[in-house]
Amino acid sequence: MAKLVKEDVIAGLKEMNMVEIMDLVKAIEEEFGVKAAAAAAPAGGAAKAEEGPSEVSVILKSFGTAKVPVIKAVQAITGLGLMDAKKLVDGAPAPVKEKLSPAAAEEVKKQLEAAGAEVEIK
Repeated sequence: MAKLVKEDVIAGLKEMNMVEIMDLVKAIEEEFGVKAAAAAAPAGGAAKAEEGPSEVSVILKSFGTAKVPVIKAVQAITGLGLMDAKKLVDGAPAPVKEKLSPAAAEEVKKQLEAAGAEVEIK
């Protein structure tokens, strides 16, 4: 088997949705006995305090003019069934994902905005 290079791994990750990436991270943590958050933590505690919050929530403010694509995006992001995703979208403003890293929250926000939703990160 050929050795994977960093570029191949990144190309594969680009084809995954956030749920699949989160599952992959969990599998890597279990396989190698590490925690991704601990490995990525800065050396100095003061630097972390200046960066801002470590966990944020993605809030769906409104579904805009394209309700069906937003429902499908929420369904893909959260793993909810179609009816539960529709209820979440209909109940806007509502949290879509909570306790995410700021980087993961930005990815979720991009996906929802691409579907036509108005989104806020808190």
